[in-house]
Amino acid sequence: MAKECEICGKKPMVGSHVSHAHNVTKRRFKPNLQRVRAVCDGQTRKIVVCTSCIKAGRVVKAA
Repeated sequence: MAKECEICGKKPMVGSHVSHAHNVTKRRFKPNLQRVRAVCDGQTRKIVVCTSCIKAGRVVKAA
């Protein structure tokens, strides 16, 4: 599955794990992506979108 939302383009971000001893290591914050049957250009197809786009109503789900 692609790691990018097809609607808003949201991608994984980079941050740090910080331990109690302040040891810092890299980590990734991944967006919550879902595969959804949606209507695109009058056709029904599966697209990969983030849950914030689904909740905001930017995706028209196919019946």
